[in-house]
Amino acid sequence: MDRPAAGASYQRFPRVKIRELRDDYAKFELRDTDASMANALRRVMIAEVPTVAIDLVEIEVNSSVLNDEFIAHRLGLIPLTSAAAMQMRFSRDCDACDGDGSCEYCSVEFNLSARATDSDQTLEVTSNDLSSADPKVCPVDQARAYQQALSGDIKSDPNAESADLRGILIVKLRRGQELRLRAIARKGIGKDHAKWSPAATVTFMYEPDIRINEELMDTLTLDEKRSWVESSPTKVFELDPNTRQVTVCDAEAYTYDDEVIKKAEAMGKPGLVEINAKEDSFIFTVETTGAITAYELIMNAITVLRQKLDAVRLQDDDGDLGELGAHLGGP
Repeated sequence: MDRPAAGASYQRFPRVKIRELRDDYAKFELRDTDASMANALRRVMIAEVPTVAIDLVEIEVNSSVLNDEFIAHRLGLIPLTSAAAMQMRFSRDCDACDGDGSCEYCSVEFNLSARATDSDQTLEVTSNDLSSADPKVCPVDQARAYQQALSGDIKSDPNAESADLRGILIVKLRRGQELRLRAIARKGIGKDHAKWSPAATVTFMYEPDIRINEELMDTLTLDEKRSWVESSPTKVFELDPNTRQVTVCDAEAYTYDDEVIKKAEAMGKPGLVEINAKEDSFIFTVETTGAITAYELIMNAITVLRQKLDAVRLQDDDGDLGELGAHLGGP
């Protein structure tokens, strides 16, 4: 392995291009960097961007069919709006309290009280029954229903009583059964527990570079071209019936399955297509739980990643990484 000259810089300047952006979904390109940085960003989005989730539950009355631990677990998995999580303190680091939920800087209190009185109806206790002491932190379906009410979407929708508006089911109560509790939500990260992860899915793929050998392709008959195009499990190529030309219609649909390469070899045409992964270009797909928007997830992940890199740089300035630097620098 060749070592860079003394004083050479590894610095690169990644570029990001947003393709699609919604509240809970984003698709973007990350270019001019390597897989280590792409994977670091993915891992930070999944496990190290902070959100708020219920962490402590004090149940006063529970006569439902579910035990206390089951209900506490279900409460913890309800996503809460966490736009202010980056400014909140971790309860373990809060010097204003001991993390028992009495501090506005590190926790938010919720209350729930429900009792079934109708003998013919089963009462569904949902996240809509949770009452928050801080209006900025509430179940995401409550926030969504509030926004829809403000925009007037509910009135125009005849099926407004949808599952989204009913809330996330916690437990069902029959006549005479009751649930009354107090819950404390705290700031945390997905590395500690999955309930704090703001990401539903975060994936990236190498951008494929697909090149068709036109000279070899012209030696195939129309039926052979059609058979070769159809050998791809996903619609990557298309055959124009008029010009009889095979073109790449959706390179990103390629799943690196090598089926078209195997088909070309079986037809006696090795080298018909050349497919390589661009090692400095990645396509990210991000879906959130709704705790924060996809844009906030990406930006917060970059902030956390920069903080980690700054911490490493400070260690280097203090000389803690001197031996590592000497090893990398060589003789």
